[in-house]
Amino acid sequence: MPTRSANARWEGGLKGGTGTFSTATGLSAEYSFSSRFESGTGSNPEEMLAAAEAACFSMAFSGALERNGTPPTRVETTARCTVERVNDAFTITRIELNTTAVVPSIDDATFQTIAASARDTCPVSRALKGNVDIQLTAKLGS
Repeated sequence: MPTRSANARWEGGLKGGTGTFSTATGLSAEYSFSSRFESGTGSNPEEMLAAAEAACFSMAFSGALERNGTPPTRVETTARCTVERVNDAFTITRIELNTTAVVPSIDDATFQTIAASARDTCPVSRALKGNVDIQLTAKLGS
């Protein structure tokens, strides 16, 4: 399996500084204290973590549905990553996954079981296990 890479650069102090990050494939963004811990413009590591979790879960869910003999037509997932102050330290406390999947010929109970399993076994979820509460709302779409 390949090893993926990204880099980041920060200039200046914590509140007044600015940073950039980029990936080997060309994704890049600017970030700052304000974009991370307030409502300022720019990206932040939590946004990238939410994107990673949404993408990873969607692929894992699709694969699990396919292995069940009920391949999806589409899986769409939104992830919301929450960072808050815990004991005077900023901490990622929760990721909320909201997914809708179009899956012909599946009952809701089986769908929910497979969704929960995908949440627990995708590589990004496994990396966060025990540190971040990953919540899931899964809906069958049409």
